Amino acid sequence: MRRVKRILCTNDDGYLAPGLALLTTAASKLGEVTVVAPDREQSATSHSLTLHRPLRVKVTAGGVYYIDGTPTDCVLVANHGILDRPPDLVLSGVNHGPNMGEDILYSGTVAAAMEATLLGIPALAISFANDELEPPGDEYEEAIVILLELILSHQELPKRTLLNINIPAVPPSDIRGLRVTSLGRRYWSESLTRGHDPHGREYYWIGGGESRWSGGDQSDFKAVDSGYISVTPLHLDLTDYDLIETFKTWNSDLDL
Repeated sequence: MRRVKRILCTNDDGYLAPGLALLTTAASKLGEVTVVAPDREQSATSHSLTLHRPLRVKVTAGGVYYIDGTPTDCVLVANHGILDRPPDLVLSGVNHGPNMGEDILYSGTVAAAMEATLLGIPALAISFANDELEPPGDEYEEAIVILLELILSHQELPKRTLLNINIPAVPPSDIRGLRVTSLGRRYWSESLTRGHDPHGREYYWIGGGESRWSGGDQSDFKAVDSGYISVTPLHLDLTDYDLIETFKTWNSDLDL
């Protein structure tokens, strides 16, 4: 990837999240940074856009823009409204919690990077792979700078491709290195709670439960579990081309 001059930083934990401050500080070592982030936590909003009401943009005394919308909204508004020209790179994170396996389908962090990719801008989604510990602090700044410099020193990302990065929840000095990985699989059990509120009305609450991972030796969770930073290339084209070949016999002209 080429050297960058202008970097857009965003997230799904909100503009006050420590992970965003960490990412902004690290990114500022590599280029001019603009921060455009949601005004509150937007975890699990996936690639949703706000279509049925106007979006409001505010800015802090320190120049951080925050929007009453989703991470996808933030990238779109930044690119077409706030910035005078597109950034060279979009960084989303550092998320407080992993984004591996099927989690990427729900993740606002990954969705922001996906939106940038759709707009033709190279993008990375970065997550700290443990949401039970304190968010990553300044001690991870050097590791993130080194990681970004390593990635940027290599070739350009192919079109419609982004990188999903998960940092293991170990002290920076204990990070063993980097592994390029595939997505693992995550299975949830008992993740829906059914109950009644004080007025006797029934409700359902999504979340909690227990999960277990599976996947081969090259999977993201295996790398993180072994103390490596996981870097998974994600392509926006979800077409199963092998299955197209298998299903070609279905092609026909229907007489309805």
